[in-house]
Amino acid sequence: LMVWLRRTTHYLFIVVVAVNSTLLTINAGDYIFYADWAWTSFVVFSISQSTMLVVGAIYYMLFTGVPGTATYYATIMTIYTWVAKGAWFALGYPYDFVVTPVWIPSAMLLDLTYWATRRNKHAAIIIGGTLVGLSLPIFNMINLLLVRDPLEMAFKYPRPTLPPYMTPIEPQVGKFYNSPVALGSGAGAVLSVPIAALGAKLNTWTYRWMAA
Repeated sequence: LMVWLRRTTHYLFIVVVAVNSTLLTINAGDYIFYADWAWTSFVVFSISQSTMLVVGAIYYMLFTGVPGTATYYATIMTIYTWVAKGAWFALGYPYDFVVTPVWIPSAMLLDLTYWATRRNKHAAIIIGGTLVGLSLPIFNMINLLLVRDPLEMAFKYPRPTLPPYMTPIEPQVGKFYNSPVALGSGAGAVLSVPIAALGAKLNTWTYRWMAA
């Protein structure tokens, strides 16, 4: 019974984090990567997505102890988000209204770190967490550049939940800093390490709670 409860608790946490990742995509980068507030929001989006990915991916990877599990987890997040895009499509928005983030390559780097260091948990936290934070903004900027005229999309399809003072504005590129990718990668690399450590610790806490 305890084995069943423990596994159920783990899998429930995995599902909850994956669903929350989808919701975070819709809200933190809710349509086309917050393209109407492009660069400032891209940094916020990069940090939120890299930390959300790393906490669930490392939890799941350490739970199974199998390199490749983080990539599997990122795939779950990606599928969930593609399904959520269908809800927007049903409301009359184009299917590229929400751009699905590129989580999978960053998760692969986490898996590779875990595999290359012979399943060293601390290396996965420090090196893997850093690689996730560094790489995710780069992959997502490439993803964003492939979207058809995101600013036009923002004006054509305003969010129905936005108050009037949040209407889309022309992004001020370079007004505060010159590279949202560099800032997002730098901040993401720093923040993803402690969040990865939290994911690893959650794994330990769950076992202790179930064993109590």
